[in-house]
Amino acid sequence: MLTADPCRPDQCLAEDWLGFLGHRWNALTLWQLEAGPRRFSDLQERLPGISPKVLTERLEGLQARGLVSRQVSNGFPRTVTYALTVQGAGLRGVLMHLYDWAETLPVMDAENTNAAL
Repeated sequence: MLTADPCRPDQCLAEDWLGFLGHRWNALTLWQLEAGPRRFSDLQERLPGISPKVLTERLEGLQARGLVSRQVSNGFPRTVTYALTVQGAGLRGVLMHLYDWAETLPVMDAENTNAAL
């Protein structure tokens, strides 16, 4: 059986996931859902600066990856809530480690951040 070569970008699953999570708003949206299911409007309030269009796109992407579920109520008025799936909740440790690691680094200003890229 062939195994993936972690040095080859086309076979690196971690690179794929890091790219996805690094996309603006994905990790922050997951972080907001960590506390439990939230409605769309609640997520918008907790993510200042995100447009409804972008939030919709991020939630759809997170759903497509199996990290977030969407639940529509049958009542009136109809409500839609978003929640972490088991796979999404499994990212908590990864995100916490990344946060803890980032906290140990010196703060970079915008000029140095762009130069590092």
